[in-house]
Amino acid sequence: MSRTKFSAYLGPTESVRVAGALLAAGSGSRFHGTGHKLLADLHGEPVVAHAARSMVGSGLAGCIVVTGAAQLDAALSGFPELQIVNNSKFEDGIATSLAVAVAWAIDGGFEALIVGLGDQPGVLSSAWRLLARSSSPLAVASYDGRPGNPVRLGKSVWPFLPSSGDEGARVLLRTRPELVEQVACEGSPDDIDTVEDLGQWS
Repeated sequence: MSRTKFSAYLGPTESVRVAGALLAAGSGSRFHGTGHKLLADLHGEPVVAHAARSMVGSGLAGCIVVTGAAQLDAALSGFPELQIVNNSKFEDGIATSLAVAVAWAIDGGFEALIVGLGDQPGVLSSAWRLLARSSSPLAVASYDGRPGNPVRLGKSVWPFLPSSGDEGARVLLRTRPELVEQVACEGSPDDIDTVEDLGQWS
């Protein structure tokens, strides 16, 4: 049985236009605090602001935040370089938010997209930068040998991402492991799903 071939980038990685996408559209149904989890206070600012700062501070060629269930414009007003795009289909799963980000990347002429999550305040700017230097079709941040986020997606794999459902890039990471480069990163990929999770960060 033939398998789809994915092309790797050739030449210096500096010539590749790499963008960042923060997926922040979910309802956060497991968080039973007051308001949406991404707007919860963490060290004096919303959770999502911590994640956005790391992405913006990495020096990528462009950055987008995909929103949905929560209105995040005010929480992200301190980051004028961010493009905020609403995903009206967010209830159909995280794959729809990834599709919004990929469509934006195509329109912007980017050649790779690094994808992170808005509820992971422990991901550092250095993780985004290290992934930006990869030339692999798929690259994933690794913490003490454990894969996490963000995930770098080269342009050649975009057509093979799911368009709906509760899995995004993980589908390709699982089904095409031979394409994946693990990039050792500092920081933490732990997410905030519950009030208890938030308490552990405070």
